[in-house]
Amino acid sequence: QEYAFENRRLMLDEIIRNLQHHFSHLTLGKIINCHHNYLARETHFGEKVIVTRKGAIRASVGALGIIPGSMGTKSYIVEGLGNPDSFESCSHGAGRRMSRTAAKKFFTLDDLITQTEGVECRKDAGVIDEIPGAYKAIEDVMANQVDLVRPIAELKQFLCVKG
Repeated sequence: QEYAFENRRLMLDEIIRNLQHHFSHLTLGKIINCHHNYLARETHFGEKVIVTRKGAIRASVGALGIIPGSMGTKSYIVEGLGNPDSFESCSHGAGRRMSRTAAKKFFTLDDLITQTEGVECRKDAGVIDEIPGAYKAIEDVMANQVDLVRPIAELKQFLCVKG
């Protein structure tokens, strides 16, 4: 987890350095570096436990996080509410409603182009499994966790880089 955190920090530093090189007036607010799909030793309900956050992020009181939608929908910056019943967790993102294999069989390249209109991203057969239609609606996901997080910013991407 420490390696993954440092890897994200280094990538973010490089992105910021490049952006500031091209946009010298760029200013930044608070940096949010949250991870998902990990184990953590924590105390909940008076017990020391190991929490597995698979598809989830930490949502302790005041913790900032990012909940992404698909490559064609919006994402959210959130503040955790520290709900003890969720072990202070919330979803990491929209989540799949369709497997990668099913998405490749069901959707076409034209569907991908239509669903990612207005977003600069790959629009080829190699990413059809990531098509927005293969994911749950981010609005529904957010509505289902109003007791876990408070949205503080809504983002609509114009660029999506699949790594």
